Amino acid sequence: MERLKIIECPRDAMQGINEFIPTEKKIAYLNKLLETGFDTLDFGSFVSPKAVPQMRDTAEVLAGLDLTKTKTKLLAIVANLRGAKEASEFEQISYLGYPMSVSETFQYKNTNKTIVQSLEELVEISNLCQSSGKELVVYISMGFGNPYGDQYSPAIVAQFVDILISLGVSVISLADTAGMAGTEQVVDLFNSVKTVSEQVEWGVHLHASPDQASEKIKAAISAGCQRIDGAVLGYGGCPMADNELVGNINTRIILEVAEDLGIATGIDMEKFNEAEQMAASIF
Repeated sequence: MERLKIIECPRDAMQGINEFIPTEKKIAYLNKLLETGFDTLDFGSFVSPKAVPQMRDTAEVLAGLDLTKTKTKLLAIVANLRGAKEASEFEQISYLGYPMSVSETFQYKNTNKTIVQSLEELVEISNLCQSSGKELVVYISMGFGNPYGDQYSPAIVAQFVDILISLGVSVISLADTAGMAGTEQVVDLFNSVKTVSEQVEWGVHLHASPDQASEKIKAAISAGCQRIDGAVLGYGGCPMADNELVGNINTRIILEVAEDLGIATGIDMEKFNEAEQMAASIF
């Protein structure tokens, strides 16, 4: 691999914080991240403000972002067609991200819909993306297992992948929502789903404790992962998971692993260090 796409996820880092972070503070932090050289910034979400109050100012934040000197693309998370329609109206947004869970329990917690209902809505969201020039990124939530006792296997994940490909989805991220995956499982799952299609851009959204992070990242890269989600200082986690949260992968650890493996990331480390300092004051 010559280059690894780093997807920075301040949205995921912020969304579970109860105290509202002032819009101006979010804008300043995101603008610093835009200077850093990330491939993509998962910057906000168009979801119900009742469900995720922290993200209620996403449109205002977007209006304050300086995109004139950055190649970083913007990704917004949506949980239904209404949110996708709202997000698609913004020319600045390149990607719409949709969480599609293989766990029935978590899908309902996260989007208030069953898996079948979510797949039906995903068809409409996919059509909207194609007509509005947006690229759809689907996160396979609870992709490495779930804490609810719902049925799970790599074969089930592969079936979901097959459905997503039939909808024209070309970017799929395997999400370890509850931080349950071991390194061997990461490799095995990637090998399992990659047999479905080699045309997909494969990503991973891992949650891990700091002592587990490096090995999980190495496992994903060795298995053919092309894009990895991270969050500065390892903050965040899904507030809908309803279990003890394991933080996001610390972006610095991803960068250190990539450097050790001789893989380019395009990150300006001076700007990244400045972003880390800002993050410490926000979180």
